[in-house]
Amino acid sequence: MELTIALIALTLTGLTAGLFYAYSMSVMWGLNAIDPAQAGAAMVSINKKILNPWLFITFMGSPVAALIAGLVSGSLWFYLAAGVNFVGSFLVTVAINVPMNNALDQGKMTFPQYSPRWTAFNTLRTVALIASMVLIGVGLAAL
Repeated sequence: MELTIALIALTLTGLTAGLFYAYSMSVMWGLNAIDPAQAGAAMVSINKKILNPWLFITFMGSPVAALIAGLVSGSLWFYLAAGVNFVGSFLVTVAINVPMNNALDQGKMTFPQYSPRWTAFNTLRTVALIASMVLIGVGLAAL
């Protein structure tokens, strides 16, 4: 049971890390290479369409699965993974990335103002999720 839950946590965390990584190393570069008005419109559209069950399962499920793995196994590694994920991904998303998405959508921020800051915090989320994956991996090795 604990192995299964830990593998689920690893998978969900990896999927979310990969999503965020793809944005920082390709999507945002591509959007930065086109007309700012078009890039802003594209990002607003992406931000609306990404809010779907697949994102919620991975994004919200990954710290929960790591926490459950910690509860089931008693391993500190899974608790640490859940904490790093929660603080470095979930809280950053809620406090910084989503408000910036809303500001872009409402025309309170231009794409050139949005892109560098949003990408920097997205990269921070990516690093936090990679660290969480490593912690889950160490926890798995310790099972």
